[in-house]
Amino acid sequence: MDYNDQMKNRVKRIEGQLRGILKMMEEDKDCKEVITQLSAARTAIDRTIGVIVSSNLVECVQKANDQGEKSMEELVKEAVNLLVKSR
Repeated sequence: MDYNDQMKNRVKRIEGQLRGILKMMEEDKDCKEVITQLSAARTAIDRTIGVIVSSNLVECVQKANDQGEKSMEELVKEAVNLLVKSR
């Protein structure tokens, strides 16, 4: 799979968020602020997973269609399983 710049930039932003959270913890910031930022990072990770799974599904469907490998149903099941595993 080709991980495009958009996907990589999302991960870099998440990395920055996590570094910021660690700094907040080292500075003994309020628990509510830290939890809020952790929740935002988790949401960003979940969205990134969704982008990757959906891009992978499109790529797999195109490839399978060209090669006549898997059925559409199988590909959708695989994508759903990936999303379920991510939770």
